[in-house]
Amino acid sequence: MADDVIVFHKQDLPLMAFPMFEEIRRRGKLCDVTLLIEEQRIHAHRIVLAATVPYFNAMFTHDMVESKQNEIAIKGIEASALSDLVTFAYSGSVQIDSMNVQNLLVGASFLQMQVIKDACCDFMKSRLHPNNVLGIKSFADQFMCRSLEDACDKYIQIHFMEVSKSEEFLSLDEDRVTAILARDQLHITGEEQVFEAAINWVKQQSSKRMHHLPNLVVHVRLPLLSPQFLSDRVGQEELIKGSLKCRDLLDEARDFHLMPERRAQLQTFKTRPRCCTDVVGVIYAVGGLTSSGDSISTVEFYDPIIGKWQMAKPMSTLRSRVGIAVLKGHLYAIGGYDGQERLNTVEVFDPVKLSWGLVAPMICKRSALGAGALGGELYVCGGYDGVTSLSSVEKYDPVSNKWVMVSNMIRHRSAAGVCVLNGHIYALGGHDGLSIFDSAERFDGNGQWKAVASMLSKRCRLGVASLNGKLYAAGGYDGNVFLKQVECYDPNTDSWCFVAPMNVKRSRVALVTNCGKLYAIGGYDGVSNLNSVEVYDPSFNTWNFSASMCAHEGGVGVGVVPVDAARS
Repeated sequence: MADDVIVFHKQDLPLMAFPMFEEIRRRGKLCDVTLLIEEQRIHAHRIVLAATVPYFNAMFTHDMVESKQNEIAIKGIEASALSDLVTFAYSGSVQIDSMNVQNLLVGASFLQMQVIKDACCDFMKSRLHPNNVLGIKSFADQFMCRSLEDACDKYIQIHFMEVSKSEEFLSLDEDRVTAILARDQLHITGEEQVFEAAINWVKQQSSKRMHHLPNLVVHVRLPLLSPQFLSDRVGQEELIKGSLKCRDLLDEARDFHLMPERRAQLQTFKTRPRCCTDVVGVIYAVGGLTSSGDSISTVEFYDPIIGKWQMAKPMSTLRSRVGIAVLKGHLYAIGGYDGQERLNTVEVFDPVKLSWGLVAPMICKRSALGAGALGGELYVCGGYDGVTSLSSVEKYDPVSNKWVMVSNMIRHRSAAGVCVLNGHIYALGGHDGLSIFDSAERFDGNGQWKAVASMLSKRCRLGVASLNGKLYAAGGYDGNVFLKQVECYDPNTDSWCFVAPMNVKRSRVALVTNCGKLYAIGGYDGVSNLNSVEVYDPSFNTWNFSASMCAHEGGVGVGVVPVDAARS
């Protein structure tokens, strides 16, 4: 009867049996096959190898000649790797270290042991370094380790500066150097770094490599270099002077700067800034307002890897309507309003020491200002000094710890959007106390401000950020309506177009770029301050909500610190 039948299942039997198989093998008992490699003999059991190693499964179960041989010669892998892999077949464990990882991966590829191959790839991914990444990439390509190769590519892009100084880079052939220099996603602070990498590679073996220089310089985006660098460094480089083709490329870059009316005809990949979307940044939300309108010193940060906001050390000063900029991995909180007066004080956050410190104050008091970093210096634009909206602009040199005035903007702009794109500072919208603007202007290399195409909507208290060579203006207030519309500026065509609107109306919104996406943070919807965050994906033209801030109610200043600086 069915009721008299039970099924007893001992779930740990395989776990008990395989260690016994290995013990039997070590004693040389019941083994029915010997693997011969480099004059070594490895005894094993066909049934175990067939059950755990795909290569041997195919060999022993498909009537191959070796299936009936007692001794089988193995070639193409190291003896120590084969021994370790056979032990893994019995025990399910193998020790991976920097000395054996490549041999193990070669052996795992030969024996079709994908799980070991993946483990070796993961081991090497975790130990990438500027001095080994190019060699590991070549190895990964040879053995078709796509995930490892992709990890190497991302590492090269993120750490280009360090990689370009390595012996591996200086020993590459011309094709591989060219392929690296041509990448759109190199993480650089300026095209100067790509130029120097190309020159250093040629100088490593000048007599043999000089004829490659023109092809390398083609991939240096010379028009993005400043006129000063083009003249003082590129034009004075002996290797450039000795190449007619390189001098022609230099003249082309000079024309780009000297004849702005012809730039539309000169637009190529050379005028498109590189954008490394692989670089992960930590987003800091700084200062702002409480629901009752009080200024605060609170700081919190969002790590996109963890996916949540956490508290950071507060500023020493209460600041709302504060300007935020990031320079050389440090976060600057500039000016603002403390609840009683407009400020000219500036403090800087060191993400390594996790501390704030004061630097030289600005020349002018400013709240509702715009700030950005360009050429190793900070620029602050416009704002409100407690009496009037400002058109003045000043810049800060962190080396001398001094502020100096530079050319005024065309318009007086308070609560404008300020952003850096293609080596230019853009100031968008804002107001002068009487009118809200749709106008836009930019600070050119000659030190003057020039009008560019006006936005499609007038806006003050907007968020502005650059992404993939374009500017985005989000939210704000037009004098009647709190906005959720977003528009995009293409500097190549000097034109604006609308993209998908945000999900929520946001005035006083902070807009920043991180990981190839835009983050719209906080703001005011006309009724209440917002702690919500939404993210724009340009690939799909969509906005989606992300984790909300934990300590702010709106009106924050925001900056993104590269993760290497923030986590050091």
